Amino acid sequence: MRTPSGHLVYGMAAVYPSAAALYEAAKRVRDAGFKRWDVYSPFPIHGMDEAMGLGKSWLSAAVLGGGITGFITAMTLEFGPSWFIYPLIVHGKPTDWRTVPAFFPIMFELTVLFAAFTAFFAMLIMNGLPRWYHPIFNWERFGRATNDGFFLAIEARDPRFTEMEARELLEQTGGQHITLVHED
Repeated sequence: MRTPSGHLVYGMAAVYPSAAALYEAAKRVRDAGFKRWDVYSPFPIHGMDEAMGLGKSWLSAAVLGGGITGFITAMTLEFGPSWFIYPLIVHGKPTDWRTVPAFFPIMFELTVLFAAFTAFFAMLIMNGLPRWYHPIFNWERFGRATNDGFFLAIEARDPRFTEMEARELLEQTGGQHITLVHED
């Protein structure tokens, strides 16, 4: 889809007068069946995730996987050499399960390290980062998003998106300054 001036369309966006109005608009857009849309506000709005229909993040599962990987890596690196590859008896100290407490600090540290790296990189992937420029920045009014603006944008790549339907929905929800936002 292109604008009359030939630019690719990113979506349609509207300004809302308050956080409450944005919250109610988000519920209406969710109920209308749109899947690719987002809200922007200068501060977090309590309950917005539920209003947008967002479920639980899969980040916790990825972090759990990273932590388990770190724990298994620590066990392999510690028990492999000391029990199987190079078992060395020094001053009568055992080389079996009784040596496990000596390995706890390393197991803990690698579990935390792998979980932290997994959380960092999974968060980047989930948010599509690094993205140096977002098309919503092409809209002059969006500069108020960090100060006192409340915005809702429906992306053109949403399967339900048509210019008329999106405009009507944003008007019905109380959106002001409804604008087509271009990609480039």
